[in-house]
Amino acid sequence: MSDSLEQIFVKQLKENQNIIHKICRLYTNDEDAHKDLFQEVTIQLWKAFPKFRGESKFSTWAYRVALNTAITLYRKSTRSISTIEFESGKHFISQEDYNHEEEEQIKLMYEAVKQLNDIEKALVFMYLEDKDYTEIAETLGITEVNARVKINRIKGKLKKILNP
Repeated sequence: MSDSLEQIFVKQLKENQNIIHKICRLYTNDEDAHKDLFQEVTIQLWKAFPKFRGESKFSTWAYRVALNTAITLYRKSTRSISTIEFESGKHFISQEDYNHEEEEQIKLMYEAVKQLNDIEKALVFMYLEDKDYTEIAETLGITEVNARVKINRIKGKLKKILNP
């Protein structure tokens, strides 16, 4: 008996939820907004999952959907999220508590990264996740050379922010 689409999705989501939590943390300022964005990203992933063809890794595809959702929602000046009621959500994973007090260094880095623009945030996030330039370029729809140049510029920008 093969796994249902929902079972496959839940398994992939469980394996990649930390990626989504990190993106949510990057684009939100409090726990409620984080939870709302996590829920909205999950809904958008589920709605798009039947079209996922496996041409890239699930994590790469999830990055793209999560980043696009975060950027779209948090560019709006109202910063309100309209969510869709999702009855079968009980089958999905329970959201793990995300410890915001992990380390002071990480907190400082997040605060610095939040000062960057949306694309720069996405680049830094993927770079810190040890994604290679090919995957970064593919996910963001830019060239590898452009990704490398942007990362180097962002490093300089972050140094100035962290060490004024």
